[in-house]
Amino acid sequence: MIADVAARLTRQSRSNFYYAFLTLPRPRRDALYAVYAFCRTVDDVADLGGADPAAQRRELARWRAEIARCYAPVGAPEHELARRLQAAVRAFAIPRDALLAIVDGVEMDLDRVAYESAEDLYPYCYRVASAVGLCCIEIFGYTEPRAREYAVHLGTALQLTNIIRDVGLDARDGRVYVPRQDLRAFGVTPEDLRAGRYTDAFVGLMTHQAERARRFYGLARESFPQADARSLVPAEIMGRIYLALLEEIEARRFRVFDERIVVPTARKVAIALRCWVAARFGRPAQARAA
Repeated sequence: MIADVAARLTRQSRSNFYYAFLTLPRPRRDALYAVYAFCRTVDDVADLGGADPAAQRRELARWRAEIARCYAPVGAPEHELARRLQAAVRAFAIPRDALLAIVDGVEMDLDRVAYESAEDLYPYCYRVASAVGLCCIEIFGYTEPRAREYAVHLGTALQLTNIIRDVGLDARDGRVYVPRQDLRAFGVTPEDLRAGRYTDAFVGLMTHQAERARRFYGLARESFPQADARSLVPAEIMGRIYLALLEEIEARRFRVFDERIVVPTARKVAIALRCWVAARFGRPAQARAA
């Protein structure tokens, strides 16, 4: 079944998102699987080794056409995962602009461009992470409009955390997401990142990136709509797991060149359980989506 394909993609990735999905009832969980599988599949277009950029852009254009078919009053998309995405779109108010933004973010990676400042980087973070959050909260359900602000801030925090964790791997792939202004300020070069040079300057640079990520975790916390605490439990689980990842990276003094740092499965499960209990025995309001 198409739903099984989407769920299998999520499980096989061992994504931090998987533990958040487990708290959802089946219809919402299936919709989240579809959105996540769409994101993974589109993201893979940019990661095709030795691929022709023109062919990659054609593939992304095909996915834009598939998104259009998802919202068409009649007919169905061609790709099986897109058909599952169409079912999610019809069941929940997933914004079309957010799905298109995700494709736009993937296309930005094809250019292998660097970012001069943090302000230049944020639109990329919005497209590849915050836009995903805006899709997810429609499936979770919410009553307060500021849930959208929360999703945008949390998405940025998550993406900045990913950038810290994968800084060496990304640099070797020709993608340097750390702003050039920061590189110059701390005396670190893109070649240092590609070569995996672990120095005091690098630790200072990464500490600065972590402080930026923590600011966005703080902004997400400040904009969290408490009335929607129960329905937004999956988002909170995602946020807490990624914050735990950032803490793990900091505890290891940013030794991200040695190995891919992860949050142990037992800790992820414990975080998910704590978030669920806190929301379940709090005083949540009725979510917008039934």
